[in-house]
Amino acid sequence: MKAAILTQFNSPFVIGNAEPKGVGVKVNVAYTGICGRDLVIWKGGFKNLKLPLILGHEIVGYYKGRPVAIYPNLNCGSCEYCKSGKENLCDNARILGEGEITGGYAEEVIIPERNIIPLPDDKLEKYAATMDPVATAIHATKLANLNRDSKVLVTGAGGGVGIHLVQYLKYLGISSIYGLSSKGEKLQELGVTPISDIRGEKFDAIFELVGSKTINDSLRALKKEGILVLIGNTEGEPITLLRPAMTIMRQHKIIGSASYTKAEYEEAIKLVGEGKIKAIYEIYELERINEAYKKMMERKVLGRAVLKVT
Repeated sequence: MKAAILTQFNSPFVIGNAEPKGVGVKVNVAYTGICGRDLVIWKGGFKNLKLPLILGHEIVGYYKGRPVAIYPNLNCGSCEYCKSGKENLCDNARILGEGEITGGYAEEVIIPERNIIPLPDDKLEKYAATMDPVATAIHATKLANLNRDSKVLVTGAGGGVGIHLVQYLKYLGISSIYGLSSKGEKLQELGVTPISDIRGEKFDAIFELVGSKTINDSLRALKKEGILVLIGNTEGEPITLLRPAMTIMRQHKIIGSASYTKAEYEEAIKLVGEGKIKAIYEIYELERINEAYKKMMERKVLGRAVLKVT
């Protein structure tokens, strides 16, 4: 099968042939979203992963001729977290595309049948662009203790997760949503207040998608007893708190948000299928994957970059 293969970190993908690796049933891949996690892996941020790799976990395609999505967390089902419905924290979890398991930057994947989720229609590209971001939003907002009057900031609000997270916050009825982004015009269209500088602002909750580059500014803008939900660290660089005493004295809460459960993934698909969330994305043929990564690195992609695999 045709695949985009990562043979060296921080270097272009090689388009070549490969055999799909995995355990379970075969799914024909149609589209795959490019996640920020993929970008960190590409940079070499996950030292435990060995090359070569076929990345990609935001996968939609066809199984037995029907449109499907794939829940990308290959959890064990038997640890204490899986048994309590928190399979996103599974002690033995593996993610599609990481390690020896072939991901969606290829024409086929092999996965357990229980990870297959039927799609409500065959507009596959919109699901590839939104399933992961919206499921991430669903999970993260549960940790933020929000109410309708909360003043909320999303950093990296023009990216794949951010631009769908602000929509989910609107869906929840949050009235005061701010987005830190250079893509202000699009955010305004979505009913979000765009800002390029958060100095002087104060927020009840902040969804931190950028990480090391913005987290200290975010903490300065967080009210006393405010909550910062740490979702991503796009550069893969260590995060250093420059003023820990401020966070201590303001009783800030910094909470990590670990992906999503299968139920949250299914909920995200339902919301997108019903038109509650608008998919915002750019499509690239698999052969143009290096162009997509370059544009992502330059922050020139509005929403999600999606690979058209077949």
